[in-house]
Amino acid sequence: MSPKQNVRRLVWPAILTLASLGLVLAPSPLVALFGDSETLRLALTALAYFATAWLISRITALALDRAATKRRPYPRLLKDLVAAMLFLVAFAAVVSLFMGKGALGALAGSGLVLAMLGFAIRNVVADTLSGVALGIEGPFRIGDWVDIDGLARGAVIEIGWRTTRLLTRDRTYVILPNSQIARQRITNYSAPKPEYRTQVSITLDHSMPIGRAREVMVEALKAAKLIQQEPPPDVRVLAYEEGGITYALRYWLSRFDRDIDCRDEVFTLVDEALRQAGNIAPYRRIEMIPTAVQTTESSP
Repeated sequence: MSPKQNVRRLVWPAILTLASLGLVLAPSPLVALFGDSETLRLALTALAYFATAWLISRITALALDRAATKRRPYPRLLKDLVAAMLFLVAFAAVVSLFMGKGALGALAGSGLVLAMLGFAIRNVVADTLSGVALGIEGPFRIGDWVDIDGLARGAVIEIGWRTTRLLTRDRTYVILPNSQIARQRITNYSAPKPEYRTQVSITLDHSMPIGRAREVMVEALKAAKLIQQEPPPDVRVLAYEEGGITYALRYWLSRFDRDIDCRDEVFTLVDEALRQAGNIAPYRRIEMIPTAVQTTESSP
């Protein structure tokens, strides 16, 4: 958003706030028109409360927009939550202003109705409260690549009050209730930085020494163009078993959406290098052990 647009968003809230505060402090023009009454003073004070809440919410939204980066903007849910809380405070102040102590009695009398209404819309309330929690904790932002265990994996494109929307690598649009997301384990591949390390495993035969196998595979990884070469990729031994030696080929990616292409390139280069070295995969050995067969002759 340009600086001119930011100023436009603050013009009307600022004008209304200054005007209402001015009338509260010096209500002479309105008193001359409508007369001096307690209702007029309360109305002007209520207007000042709501105008101030409107102005503060706009300032907070602009501050969040300026603090966020282009890659990881703050979700709209957080801005809406701040605005809702400010207007709720203003509304509570206005109710107390008009009703005084009677406001508490009115709230207590409506408790049963609120309880019945809450039970009827409990699922919506659960999704909304979960959305509020996600907005406050901020486990992910717009544009982050996330893996929600058991539900979906994709880029976050919208975080709403009740649902969160993801776009998968297959360009599939996934809409998830916030209450389900809050109960699952969330893996964010874009935070704190978009670069992250992953690995693939491969099992080779015992006939190739570990040092030689590591040298061949590291040289193959150095020829890869999609993975990052700094920090450099490496190879580690995961298991030494009867069926072969399992290695972990570890490398860094710049973005999560390149994961499949990078894995394909790594396996292709390593397969070619191992074939040239004369070793591709373990083979099952079957050893034939001859056994002596004893025969007995029967006497006539």
